[in-house]
Formats: sequence, C-alpha cells, structure tokens
Amino acid sequence: MELLNWLTNLFQLLKSGQLPEWGFSSYLILAGTVIVEGPIATLLGAGAASVGVMRPWLVFFSAAAGNLSADILWYSLGYLGKAEWLFNLGKRFGVSPQRLARMENAMRAHAAKILFMAKLSVSLVIPALIAAGLVKVPLKKWFPAVFGAEMIWTGALVLIGFYTTEAIKRVERGLEYAILLASALFVVFLFWLVRRVLGKAEEKAEVDE
Repeated sequence: MELLNWLTNLFQLLKSGQLPEWGFSSYLILAGTVIVEGPIATLLGAGAASVGVMRPWLVFFSAAAGNLSADILWYSLGYLGKAEWLFNLGKRFGVSPQRLARMENAMRAHAAKILFMAKLSVSLVIPALIAAGLVKVPLKKWFPAVFGAEMIWTGALVLIGFYTTEAIKRVERGLEYAILLASALFVVFLFWLVRRVLGKAEEKAEVDE
C-alpha cells in the first residue's frame, strides 16, 4: 500500500511538474553514462528535462561532451594500438579486419565526409574512428566534422526524448504524436542515408584498391 501511495504521489508530481530539480552532479553522471550507453542515456536525460528535474540545454551539452569524449577515446585507441589487439577488443563493436580494411582505404580519401556520416549512425562510428586513428588522420581534419554531426545527432535525440515525454505526460492525441512520428521517421531516414553513403564509399575504395 505504501508503494502504491508513493507511485501515486510521484505520478501527480510528474503531471504537475513539481519535482525538485537535480543538482550539477546529475549532469556529470549523464555525461559518463552517455560514454557507455550513448543514445539511450541521452533520451533518458531529455525525458528528465521534460519533467523538470534537469535543464534541456545542460542535458544537451552534457550528452555532447560525453559522446565527443568517447569519440576521442576510440580514435586514440586506433592511433596508439595495434590492429591485432583492436580486433580482439572490438568484436562486440563491429570491428572486423575486413570492415576496418575497407574503412581505412576510404578514410585516406574522404575522412571528414565518412566520419560525419558515420557519426549519424549507431553501428559504424566506432570502426570509422578506429580506422581514422590507424591511418593517423590529423585531429584538425576530422574533429570539426564529428563535432558538427554531434550537434545534429544529440540535438535530435534531446528533442525526441523531450517531446516524447511531453506526449506521454499529456496523454493526448494530436500534435505531440505527430511530432513523435515525424521524429521517428527522421531517425529511420538518417540510418538509411548513412548506410547508403558509407556503402558507396566502401565500394569506391574497393574499386580504387
């Protein structure tokens, strides 16, 4: 009964937007969680902002900082590590010798373009960053492209998480669900576009080879 009362009170607070705001440490925790879980953590942070316990712009910057830190880490692993060691480490992240070889060939010619598009995907960004490190692509050549893509990707996730939570809070049909549907279709389109562009880049690299 106490648990039911607690959940009822929590629901009422969520509905009224009267939950107390979390402290600065919550943004540090969010940034660290984004390094591990990425999109899921960003969506949860945006949902927390929607109910008033976090601030949307701080969620955005925390998530972006976490993602960019992870990007630099993966690039550094490629830059400093040996390929054999990376293959053993990266099996769970889709890093295979064949994929990495194709990425390396394409990276030498189109590093900024490939990393920009890979950043807008979920499965291709880690192999792309490791390949950029292995071929020693200078930081100044790839980081601006990754930074720009990060602003788009994280901004889209924050908007989706925020307005999805708003739709759930209001439990109304109408504009909120239209926004949710449009956002979901946009993400699906991004995945399709990224895979198509990167696929063509890999095919071109194989032909050039």
